[in-house]
Amino acid sequence: MTGGRQVSAVSVRVVRPGELGEREIEAWRELRATSGAPANPFMAPEFTRAVGEVRPRARVAVWCQGGEPVGFLPYEKGLLGGGRAIGFGVSDSQGAVLRPGLRPSARALLRVCGLAVWEFDNLEDGQRVFEGAAAESFASPVIDVGEGYAAYEALLRVQSPKFLKTTLAKERKLGRRTDGEVRFVFDERDPAALRTLMEWKSAQYRRTGRGDRFAQEWISTLVRRLHELRAPGCSGVLSVLYAADRPIAAHFGLRSETVLSCWFPAYDPAFAPYSPGLVLHLRMAEAAAAAGITLLDLGRGAAEYKDSLKTGELTVYEGAVVRPGVRGALHWLRREPPLRVHRFVRSRPALAARGRAALNGVARLRGRR
Repeated sequence: MTGGRQVSAVSVRVVRPGELGEREIEAWRELRATSGAPANPFMAPEFTRAVGEVRPRARVAVWCQGGEPVGFLPYEKGLLGGGRAIGFGVSDSQGAVLRPGLRPSARALLRVCGLAVWEFDNLEDGQRVFEGAAAESFASPVIDVGEGYAAYEALLRVQSPKFLKTTLAKERKLGRRTDGEVRFVFDERDPAALRTLMEWKSAQYRRTGRGDRFAQEWISTLVRRLHELRAPGCSGVLSVLYAADRPIAAHFGLRSETVLSCWFPAYDPAFAPYSPGLVLHLRMAEAAAAAGITLLDLGRGAAEYKDSLKTGELTVYEGAVVRPGVRGALHWLRREPPLRVHRFVRSRPALAARGRAALNGVARLRGRR
């Protein structure tokens, strides 16, 4: 008894994302709307359902009380009890969606899901269930356009005057080169433009010695399906900068009603002297503000262009919840040593720079073969 009333027991069931009913989807949306967190589209049920279509081991733990859904944890179940956040490796915001006051222990949560481990690499700030499980925190730069684009540009003139002046000058120079035929499309629906972006991004991954995400079929299929998705909490948005009807820069991300989560930007290297990627981001901010979006989340990771564009930062976390036992210990032995090496390198900028230079050198050698 609490306050003279009987409190209903909480039950939990585990389902595939496609098995979620409309009542559960609506409850998920309502819980997100009342959470007080930014409406990141990666935390919407539509993203989890899209991942479930390309990742057969995707699951959702659903908490119910009094017959009503009161909590959700989307995850992917691996071998030997290993588990990861839904869309691990590409999702930029992760965690549970729980009614206020519902706070199961992290290990009890894993037990319900049949997991020995649950890994995350972009845990949303404020996920109290997983407090203590985070090994590292990272800044996720954001652009606040809640007061309109004009206010944002005025702020840039103060905090990044050289960047703004140079970028706008390059945009004008690009216009002169193409006789003024420069145009921007915020929400391009042409699948050919998406294919061009994916080709640019794959080439960029190879140039910089990084693994090509689009070489993984599930990621490329997911992106194509999200490009077609239209839902209030999660829609694919492909933005393209054209010069004389030729795409020269593009970005694919996800939007909710108020947040644009930036995801895959790339540009045609032939136009690099005009900084088309930077021009694209300014036009994206302008169009997003006009569309009612108040926040552009540039995503975890340091980059000079993000420092120039940002108005602030959110925080995301990386780590894992591990249940005691043999499987948890095996996971720790597999995962922790390489992670400690990565943290050691990241904490030493000079060493990290040499590592990036080495990767770029290897990529160049591969390109000459």
